[in-house]
Amino acid sequence: MPLHKKKAVIAMSGGVDSSVAAKLLLQSGYEVVGLTGKMVNTSFADKVCQNALAAAEKLDIKLHVLDVTQEFQKRVVDYFEQSYANGETPNPCINCNRFIKWGKLFDYAVNVLGAEVFATGHYADVRFTGGFYKLYPAKDRIKDQLYFLYGLQQKQLSKTVFPLYKFNKLQIKKLADEFGLPSKDSKESQDICFIVKPDTTKKYLIRKFGVRRGDFIEFATGKKLGEHEGAYLYTIGQRKGIGISAPYPLYVIDIDASNNIVYLGGENDNFKTKLVLKNINFSYPLLHDEFDALVKIRYNMQAQKAKCKVIDNLIEVIFYEHVNSVTSGQSGVLYDVSDGHLLGGGIVI
Repeated sequence: MPLHKKKAVIAMSGGVDSSVAAKLLLQSGYEVVGLTGKMVNTSFADKVCQNALAAAEKLDIKLHVLDVTQEFQKRVVDYFEQSYANGETPNPCINCNRFIKWGKLFDYAVNVLGAEVFATGHYADVRFTGGFYKLYPAKDRIKDQLYFLYGLQQKQLSKTVFPLYKFNKLQIKKLADEFGLPSKDSKESQDICFIVKPDTTKKYLIRKFGVRRGDFIEFATGKKLGEHEGAYLYTIGQRKGIGISAPYPLYVIDIDASNNIVYLGGENDNFKTKLVLKNINFSYPLLHDEFDALVKIRYNMQAQKAKCKVIDNLIEVIFYEHVNSVTSGQSGVLYDVSDGHLLGGGIVI
């Protein structure tokens, strides 16, 4: 009698990472099924599904396509637009992971397709230690994606595997060549997948909100420095594209969305030591309400040590050293100071 093969459902985009991850699962002895979410009703989204189907056929596995357009519109697109309207800078990939990939797709994989494990091509590592499932950095620290995964909880982590955790990107591309799989990234897996070149975020937002002329104000003095075409077009810490000349380099320091004002200042005005996080999620229950952690407020920054205090449903974060560009709407993500595993995170107020 044949041994039972564990069933793995893998989220596929047709790109190199998810395709190689699917192949690695097959080599590990899993029964593998592909699952692609159709995010938006565009020809580009159709192409992504076609690419995923081509990869699945190459791997000789079945692919299911799940229409998640309504949930994607609500959780990702509407959230993206509303954040900019509120003077915040959103992080759509985090919402997509939490509500789409580990929401709609995960639930469909487990409840409909009978998945025993759910896999993706993310660069991260799940380990069961200390009685809980915890997320650890991938071997490729440059590609490590823990920052985007802080919304996951024990329910999802207990069934999630990341086949790419022990590889770097160069190794994955070499494996793709060896396996005869696509060796390029699918654009669907890139940031803001619903804005496709030559379109840009700026063009997208102007179409959505129109030109809204307002004032650039000097942060320190309250002096008017010029005018802009809409506060929603700027993000805190931004230096390029301001278009105002001054005797010192100008940065966006603050945004008053309700009054359509963008405050500009020098580099020193851009530094802070304190912030507060809302909409908190911890990967597993922490023992203490006060603790030190390594904290990122942007994906591509070096994590900085900070004192963290949980107060009701908020986290007060006080950095040991100044950090720049504390941006409302972005995610503050917390990591263990000893081994770098993910603790959780929230949204910068």
